[in-house]
Amino acid sequence: QVQLVESGGGLVQPGGSLRLSCAASGSIFSISDVGWYRQAPGKERELVATITSGGSTTYTDSVQGRFTISRDNAKNTVYLQMNSLKPEDTAVYYCNMKVWIMVSRMGNDYWGQGTQVTVSS
Repeated sequence: QVQLVESGGGLVQPGGSLRLSCAASGSIFSISDVGWYRQAPGKERELVATITSGGSTTYTDSVQGRFTISRDNAKNTVYLQMNSLKPEDTAVYYCNMKVWIMVSRMGNDYWGQGTQVTVSS
């Protein structure tokens, strides 16, 4: 019923920037909380940033001041602007959304397919 498609990943040098996008489509009534996660090989998945339906944001300490999460409710899209990238930011990044479905008004978590971010000189 709902698909999340991520884009914007790639290879960037340390100090560079990338913007990730996560666009939801399908039988969407509304989207509440959204989170960006990342997972590096051999590492546990970690929560990077969140944004509520009201626009309140949180960040993990390691990205505070460098990353910005935002959303465009009209487009059902969430963004992660990543500046001053470091090699330790290298990971697969996943978008997660709590989506309320049309007609049924059921709320479910959905995940994007993941997009690779590699920070290397």
